[in-house]
Amino acid sequence: MRLHHALAIGIAGVLVLGGCSAGARPADTALIEPQAFSGTVTVDAVMGHLDQFGKIAAANGNTRSTETPGYDASVDYVANLLEDNGFDVETPEFAFSSFDPGTELLTSSDGVDFPVRALTYSTSTGPDGITARVVSVPADETPGCEASDYDGLDAAGAIVLVTRGVCQFGAKQTIAADQGAAALLVVNNEDAMLGGGTLGDPDIARIPTGGISLSSGQQLASEGGDVTLRLDTVTTTTRSRNVIAQTKTGSSSDVVMVGAHLDSVPEGPGINDNGSGSAAILETALQLGSSPDITNAVRFAFWGAEELGLVGSTEYVAGLSPEEQAAIALYLNFDMLGSPNPGYLVYDGDNSDGLGEGPGPEGSAGIERTFVDYLGGRGIPAEGTDFDGRSDYGPFIEIGIPAGGVFSGAEELKTVEQALKWGGEPGVSFDPNYHTALDNLDNIDRDALAANSAAVAFAVATYAQDIGGLNGVPVGEARTLARTR
Repeated sequence: MRLHHALAIGIAGVLVLGGCSAGARPADTALIEPQAFSGTVTVDAVMGHLDQFGKIAAANGNTRSTETPGYDASVDYVANLLEDNGFDVETPEFAFSSFDPGTELLTSSDGVDFPVRALTYSTSTGPDGITARVVSVPADETPGCEASDYDGLDAAGAIVLVTRGVCQFGAKQTIAADQGAAALLVVNNEDAMLGGGTLGDPDIARIPTGGISLSSGQQLASEGGDVTLRLDTVTTTTRSRNVIAQTKTGSSSDVVMVGAHLDSVPEGPGINDNGSGSAAILETALQLGSSPDITNAVRFAFWGAEELGLVGSTEYVAGLSPEEQAAIALYLNFDMLGSPNPGYLVYDGDNSDGLGEGPGPEGSAGIERTFVDYLGGRGIPAEGTDFDGRSDYGPFIEIGIPAGGVFSGAEELKTVEQALKWGGEPGVSFDPNYHTALDNLDNIDRDALAANSAAVAFAVATYAQDIGGLNGVPVGEARTLARTR
């Protein structure tokens, strides 16, 4: 197997490949038809890539997490296939903080042990741990996300319990630290361990922070008293790689960027999260080819260290010059496409749902309509899902690049209304195997994967041909204006 190493700057920024300018196409060139192209990305082919990711994980401790041989083998698998199909491929390195949770213990004053897991980048309690009283923050619509949630509570020196949800874990930790808490325990919204959580950035880590199950949180809140928390964590600096490949045709001034994270959590092989997204965009790239008849260049990105806080995509975006940022017309993100109790969710570009973080940058509403219309044409009524910052679109929308994508759901519970609409089990997570060792090939829903993979291909082909129109994104001076508002 060929080994891939970081290359000099090139695709990681904006490739200048001699592609034609937007609209400057020979009259006799046949454009790819999006609906027909969507049928070329078959579920069997995508499952074939997932099978390979599963075999890679099985040969490497049942994981493909960043910093492991399983991740390196995943990089080589993707890069080799793209190279064999004519793409120029780079695997640029980036530095990031590596986290070792060390010892994880939580014990009540009467000697009862509760399972606990350190959130990535949590500071250490030290080897002796912290003993302090428990203070529970009342659950509301924004649990632990606002300083006012602590009104009437004496959190100084306490180990604070707060329910997960709405805002990021790092924000909950910062607010608890501002209140003088000695440590924070984030309580899951279901009776399972809160696994794979991260504070997002070691620079904001101020107090030891762990995750516990719903039942543990309820018991600790009802009993009160002192508990001892030991999270003997260590954070160090290390390096990983992204995989970047761009078509040799199409305008390099109007790049359609398509991304999925390639890494898994340490606890499992990550076949749905996010082998499914990686496999779908990989097969889309292979079917598109390195030199297709398209108007706009397509750049495929397979991100590293997403599970450690969107590190690969964040470092990529941070390394772009203003000109390179401006050349990216839109970003399409695909993270979890084959959940076993699937939803059919589309990022809510126009904030029509009125939930969470608000609309995406100008043009995101059109991207949402592209996916909703495509799935609707297959008889699948889609719902919106919030741009909550939990996947790799985050760094792109922060700099004004319109974004969108499809998503089959993670740990959230499927509602009765959603089960009536899509089938499946109400009151059960979209993916009960999320961030566990059971996120494997046996627990992929083929129908969801088929529909979502075809949606990936349709959207890529659509915007590779035309980024304007009713469902388009800003171009030229309109793009510049939109991103300076």
